[in-house]
Amino acid sequence: MRSGLSVLLLLAVLTLPMLTLGARPALAAMDYAKQVLIGADFHAVDLRGATFNLTNLREADFSGADLRLASLFGAKLQDANLSGADLREATLDNAVLKGTDLRGAWLEDAFAFNTRFEDVRIDGADFSNVDLRADARKTLCAAATGRHPQSGRLTRDTLDCP
Repeated sequence: MRSGLSVLLLLAVLTLPMLTLGARPALAAMDYAKQVLIGADFHAVDLRGATFNLTNLREADFSGADLRLASLFGAKLQDANLSGADLREATLDNAVLKGTDLRGAWLEDAFAFNTRFEDVRIDGADFSNVDLRADARKTLCAAATGRHPQSGRLTRDTLDCP
């Protein structure tokens, strides 16, 4: 009887972490390079350091995801949802962001010099220390409104808009 109780107790202890409500699995340091992940759901997932180089992520949901230090080099992010995503120190160079939702995204120190921004929503996004081409900065400044919910910085100020 005592050993049966011990086994049940051990099972309860081992399965408790899996029963945590609202937890999403950590997929950090995963390699998704050169894949087709159209409409993929990465909502609120820990993707720190993940690689999405040259990946088709059209209509993917990254809302609330942790993408710090992730590499999205050359990724196709048309109509993707990156609202509230943490993209600090991420690589977005040569990525295509057309119709992308970046509202409330945190891009501080991201590398996005050759990133293509077209018809993006950036209300409340933080672009602090993001090196951008002059034409991209002009496009983003035309749409810049709001204040980032965590850093408290105005989107226009983070873009050095005139």
